[in-house]
Amino acid sequence: MTKRSAAAASTAPATVSDVRQRNRARALRRIILSGSTTRAELARESGLSVASVTNLVSELLAEGLVMEGGTIASSGGRPTTLIEPNPSGAYLLGADVGERGVAVELFDLSMKRVDREFRGGHTGEPISAIARDLDEAVAALLERNPAAWDRMVGIGLGLPGIVETDDSGQQVLYAQSLGWPAIPVTELVSHDLPIFAENGAKTQAMAELWDGAARGASEALVVLMGRGVGLAVVTNGQLAHGRYSSAGEWGHVKIERGGRLCRCGGHGCVEAYLGADAILSDWRDAGGTFEGSGWNALGELLEANSSGDPEASAVVTELIATLGSALGGLVNLTNPERVVIGGWVGLRLMDTLAPRIEAAIRREALERPGNQFTLFASKFGGDTVALGAAMLPLNEIVNEPRRASAVS
Repeated sequence: MTKRSAAAASTAPATVSDVRQRNRARALRRIILSGSTTRAELARESGLSVASVTNLVSELLAEGLVMEGGTIASSGGRPTTLIEPNPSGAYLLGADVGERGVAVELFDLSMKRVDREFRGGHTGEPISAIARDLDEAVAALLERNPAAWDRMVGIGLGLPGIVETDDSGQQVLYAQSLGWPAIPVTELVSHDLPIFAENGAKTQAMAELWDGAARGASEALVVLMGRGVGLAVVTNGQLAHGRYSSAGEWGHVKIERGGRLCRCGGHGCVEAYLGADAILSDWRDAGGTFEGSGWNALGELLEANSSGDPEASAVVTELIATLGSALGGLVNLTNPERVVIGGWVGLRLMDTLAPRIEAAIRREALERPGNQFTLFASKFGGDTVALGAAMLPLNEIVNEPRRASAVS
């Protein structure tokens, strides 16, 4: 269901079936999130009667999605049975798709990673090569995990660009910064399985909202810093999408009029100053020497800064000031309770520079909103985008009942 059709449906009177389906989804989501709960706890959290929850759990047991685990002592003397997700009840694929390759991860229904596969690693791969990387990675995972295929819900793609969904449900990727042509996401994977897609910064935020640094937050900013720079805005506990899903394209907000040329073709974009290539180019221009252009190269910059190298320290000081200014403006605009920074560049920076980054954001924001947020690093590290992407097919199984025979 598209966002627009979902919005239209939300205005229609709820039927008994609608209410029951919402209750089922809420119960299943809670069981998967908690990892272990009881019928009584589900009833208390949902406001439903124990009898209603018992019926819902019975349906989920019949679908093979949950199972009865161990028991715990109860005040009444009779042991209470624990309800847990059935790990083998369903499987999900999540892919972190970048401009230099892909990381595809296989998850069971408890959201535990079962396996992973990397493909690519070459500079500036064309979209055709990325599609080939995806197909090869999926094929390798399925070859190693054949039992997962019959219970595979689908694959979620965290993509480096705008992902639009039209009224018919078709999704199209627009990756202007990478020079890729607009492409339907169904053309990225040739395997016969359902495909779901979203911008990588948003899938990162989905993982952090699920059980990470943004869990329970009503208002948050979830920042993705890598070669590209992205953002997801959480408001009222939900991701902001905008009219056509491009909300959060912070990397292409102009912070200097007529400034540096950005990969998108514009000038003065955030990404042109805070993307990995821009950071390392600044260090090279300052006299720094290093190998490569990724994790290790950035690490060399931060190590040089820590050891007191003046050129590296100047680059890092300017980097922090720019990041503080760019995020301080967003704090003024959105008044978040949490700011979460992830992506491989963001995690590298947060590992050693978090206090300085936090101080820079507060300094650049208005005093009141600048003192109302807490800064966090992404909880799941390099797996965050893929984990969030796997939640796209997870949402399908949460929201749509499955026949018992499908998982028997």
